[in-house]
Amino acid sequence: MKILIADAFPEEHLNRLAAAHDCAYEPDTTADQLAERIGGCEVLVVRSTRVTAETLRAADALRLVIRAGSGTNTIDRDAASRLGIHVSNVPGRNAIAVAELTFALLLALDRNIPDNVADLRAGRWDKKRHSRARGLFGRTIGVVGLGRIGLAVAERAAAFGMRVHAVAKPDRDDETLERARAIGITFVADLAELARTCDVLSLHLPSAEGTRHLVDRDLLAQVRPGTIVLNTARGDLVDEEALIEAMDAKGVRAGIDVFADEPGTPTGPVESRLAAHPNVCGTHHIGASTEQAQLAVAAEVVRMVEEFAAGTVLHCVNPEAVREFVPSLSISEGP
Repeated sequence: MKILIADAFPEEHLNRLAAAHDCAYEPDTTADQLAERIGGCEVLVVRSTRVTAETLRAADALRLVIRAGSGTNTIDRDAASRLGIHVSNVPGRNAIAVAELTFALLLALDRNIPDNVADLRAGRWDKKRHSRARGLFGRTIGVVGLGRIGLAVAERAAAFGMRVHAVAKPDRDDETLERARAIGITFVADLAELARTCDVLSLHLPSAEGTRHLVDRDLLAQVRPGTIVLNTARGDLVDEEALIEAMDAKGVRAGIDVFADEPGTPTGPVESRLAAHPNVCGTHHIGASTEQAQLAVAAEVVRMVEEFAAGTVLHCVNPEAVREFVPSLSISEGP
């Protein structure tokens, strides 16, 4: 098979793919260039590069797009489905990395680490100012979304002596419920109650029609003054203007790794009122960017390609939409 890998990919796993397939490794490909380079490729592997409808229409042999991560919001799934192209993700392999960054942001906010560092680098000593911190032990964190990442965050929070709350749902699987019991998660009735009862709200949901602007003015009206909001999931979960208003009016603080209008290139200028706000500790959408996570994701991508060559699509996120076009393939649905 001919495979185009349009983002950075670990050399060891690239060599494994190249030993069995015709691999084009072009990690600097931009979304605008992708349509010109997709010709003849049966499999496309991307990480952050956007896959537009134009690119998918230009593909003359494409059968599978693999997003080397959990979210597929950077891929035009509707266009792929109409064209009979499978879209798959790599769920769960970056959970540890994202959970680690989530907790890093929480600790940075609680101990005011960015301003500590900035003052020291500027030659300023202000122990009185920087000694103010609430601490995490005994605080309550509300985890919104108990997938692999949410559970990993909950486990780390419990290890820090935090009380962990989440919204009760009737359809959770036995494995999730067992892990929740082991962590000691307390379930509450709804998101509004979660907001009212927690010192920290941590978001771990996919981008979907029902999650856009989940954190809006109504929800932020429920949170306590000084609440910390953490978003290492998707930028559109948060109404950024509403969050800015809550930070100004109620002293809400935020740890943000994802933004609504992120640059489409790895480097360059960024304009974001949210990122620039003094109550925000922000990072550059780096949640999954650890060596451990990238090696784990790459190993799963290799397995997915091998299974696809043998006739099975793993972790497919649009199975029903494409099944009629390729009935000979076995499809393993992703979350």
